[in-house]
Amino acid sequence: MSGLRRLRMTRGRLIASAVVVALIAAVVGWAAWPDRDSWTTHDQMIAMLTGPDRNQAVSIDTRLYLPDDRSGKVPAVLLAHGFGGTKESLDTDAKKLVQRGYAVLTYTAQGFGHSGGQIHLDSPDYEVRDAEGLLDWLAARPEIQTDAPGDPRVAVVGGSYGGALALLLAAQDHRVDAIVPSITWNDLGHAFLQQSADTSATGVFKKGWAGIFFGNAGAVPAGQSTATSGIDPACGRFAPDVCAAYFSLATAGHPDQKTLDLLHRSSPAPVLDQIKAPTLLIQGEVDSLFPLSEADANARGIAATGTPVRVAWFTGGHDGGVGPKTDQDRVQFLTAQWLDHYLKGEGTAPASSFTYSRVAGFSAEDRGLVTNGYSVKAYPGLGGTETTRLDLTGPAQPIANPPNGNPAALSSLPGADARLSTLLAGTVNDIPGQHATFESPPVRSAVEVAGAPTLQLRAASPTGEATLFVKLYDVDQTGAETLTAGLIAPVRLTGLPSLIDQARPVRVTLPGIVREIAPGHRVRVVVATTDQAFLSPTQPATYTVALGPQLTLPTLVGTPIANPEAIWWYVLAAVLVALAIGLLVVLVLRRRRLRRRDRPAEPEFAETPLVVRDLRKAYADGFVAVEDISFTVERGQVVGLLGPNGAGKTTTLRVLMGLTMPTEGEALVFGHRLVPGSPILSRVGALVEGPGFLPHLTGLDNLKAYWTATGRPLEDAHFDEALEIAGLGDSVHRKTRKYSHGMRQRLAIAQAMLGLPELLVLDEPTDGLDPPQIAEMRRVLRRYATGGRAVLVSSHLLAEVEQTCTHAVVVNKGRIVASGPVDDIVGESPSVQLEVSDVPAAERILIRLGVRSVTHDGNSGLIVDMNGTPRAELVATLVREGVDVDRVVPRRRLEDAFLALVGDNSVGSGDR
Repeated sequence: MSGLRRLRMTRGRLIASAVVVALIAAVVGWAAWPDRDSWTTHDQMIAMLTGPDRNQAVSIDTRLYLPDDRSGKVPAVLLAHGFGGTKESLDTDAKKLVQRGYAVLTYTAQGFGHSGGQIHLDSPDYEVRDAEGLLDWLAARPEIQTDAPGDPRVAVVGGSYGGALALLLAAQDHRVDAIVPSITWNDLGHAFLQQSADTSATGVFKKGWAGIFFGNAGAVPAGQSTATSGIDPACGRFAPDVCAAYFSLATAGHPDQKTLDLLHRSSPAPVLDQIKAPTLLIQGEVDSLFPLSEADANARGIAATGTPVRVAWFTGGHDGGVGPKTDQDRVQFLTAQWLDHYLKGEGTAPASSFTYSRVAGFSAEDRGLVTNGYSVKAYPGLGGTETTRLDLTGPAQPIANPPNGNPAALSSLPGADARLSTLLAGTVNDIPGQHATFESPPVRSAVEVAGAPTLQLRAASPTGEATLFVKLYDVDQTGAETLTAGLIAPVRLTGLPSLIDQARPVRVTLPGIVREIAPGHRVRVVVATTDQAFLSPTQPATYTVALGPQLTLPTLVGTPIANPEAIWWYVLAAVLVALAIGLLVVLVLRRRRLRRRDRPAEPEFAETPLVVRDLRKAYADGFVAVEDISFTVERGQVVGLLGPNGAGKTTTLRVLMGLTMPTEGEALVFGHRLVPGSPILSRVGALVEGPGFLPHLTGLDNLKAYWTATGRPLEDAHFDEALEIAGLGDSVHRKTRKYSHGMRQRLAIAQAMLGLPELLVLDEPTDGLDPPQIAEMRRVLRRYATGGRAVLVSSHLLAEVEQTCTHAVVVNKGRIVASGPVDDIVGESPSVQLEVSDVPAAERILIRLGVRSVTHDGNSGLIVDMNGTPRAELVATLVREGVDVDRVVPRRRLEDAFLALVGDNSVGSGDR
């Protein structure tokens, strides 16, 4: 990890000897985040008795992590893995926890890896009893803190399979002091037989996920075969009753009572009232296996007895992975806060506030999601704090169920790569003849949905039964539709009439989602007969479906939260920091005395903030990060540097800041060739590679220390202007180790603007900022470029570049593929938005003219794909035939131009 991220001394006269600074960085970086082992591990096979009568021997493969710097006994964390995992899959999380001073016990549940036994699906008689034995083992260890003989101070943390284990163990063994279950289930029967309607009928079998679990788990241990191990090849390492339940369910599509009893036994639902350990529930918003409703049921059941409960949602899950880094940081912060209080007794009791995140867009760097976090004072459940009702239109419609449910619609890919499933959510296909559509008018203002939408459904079937799948799409003005996270509501209805007029309405609760429906968008509800993730009836039939007049959307307006700093962070040793700063200042002063003279400025560029000429950067291993880059930044311009991951943006900025030397070419700042330590850098402000501050100093003291080290008068710093830009209020007097990531980012931007430099170079300046702060930063950068100053911004948020920058430079594979004013790069659009006096007449005329498509924008306008027809001809034809054209707006955006220029040509290896 670069020490320059920690010291953030990239501008002015602070660029010292690269070798010595790197050595300092290595010392300071280790103090902040150890890059060597500060713990020891002990692997052991622990023998114990399991089963209903504790008469079955089993060996559990374990690993104990102990912090080396412990001064006495320490609390423990039992870390449980997900289905199909082992203790090895927990190594990263265990190391983060042990660095916080916990003893961490990871283990492989029975039926997996090198552990013995069979898979019983978190049975209280097997897996939960094994975990009780592990608590006994911890209590006997001399390193572990205890509350009483045989009672260790311990928390249980786990995801999915491990999350349910945490809940079940806390209910069964009250020695557990705190739990953090994530992306897990409440009722395993409901999860795999999902029913979204208020009816007593059994739900729809989730065959996709069930098949993945059965097919990919229970493998024979390494080095053995089914012949030598004695394992049934049909069932693998599943217990016979679990195997029989799967075969029965997958064959019949409906469970017998024995199967329901088995699934119920492995569910937290019946024992939630026995959980006394404070519980932090973390659930994913992109999860078709265990949706938000599972965590909601767990939260309500545990809180009913007065046990402290906190809920957090993140943009991830079984379909969405761990989520964006901003969500990962927030979840890690909440987990550490929970454990530190309830195990170590540190800090006040964590707040009961509810936090969640919402997708803000896609990153041009890696095409991943960008999210914003929000908070409200208390968990509102899936009903939100308020509701918005939208009218739905559409007649009763017949829909066909094909034989064996084939072909089937595709909404998600259970078990697929998280990014693939996320992308698929926007390209769902509904089979013609197999779905009915109902639609709302365009919404007039944004609807911030956070919870489970509801509607009334009526259905008729000649067989008396129907299996249906209800979906909610967000439809933009162009007609493009998005199914949030690929989530759908399966419904199985029985006792249906054959005529729709005789059908009674049933309430359907759709999966909980978090989404902002933008003004002008419509909501489309689709009722389909098939989905590839679920089991459909084998016999063909035609159903008739109708919806009630309104759709109810739960809404939640949360307070934007800045992204928390990474919580797996040790406080820097004060002595090391002081030495590093002192040595750095000495080096700067010495560098100032010994620095060679710059060659004279090139007169023709003396008033040009930045000129980059024929820049090339190659490394010794042959990797070429920058092939040929040339561009100019003039006074008054805000220039955006864009490109996919690995395009060469970061390398270019490092060259511009003197952090690395180019192989060929040069950069001129106000006509002066830019070299490390060049005096001209005093006219440049920079934020490159992320913010880094001294954590034991306040925000204001960090700014003052930075400016003092430059050797320039304090009155030249313009602290008041910088602090106004930071917008931190009284927080500027807090130590920066307590700052969130967003607060650190704002302080770093203020630091870059100290002295009001004539050229400002910013790398991802809006990283960690919430929408109001991003809007304010947009205004700040525009104002800053006035009066003869200039700004160069590297960003992956294309919409922000389009709204902020006057010019753009698009880089791909180390070369410039486009540069110039943003409007010129956006260029001609294949479609336009028209505001006309007579919409129906205009639509008829345009279709006759031969355009590709005409779409209503929800107001008095039309969106027209011109299909090559010149814009002037299109307008002239409308006017000639008596339709007034009030406004013509091209529809192409910078994102369209960017993708057209670089396509999918991301090199994937990242900048060096």
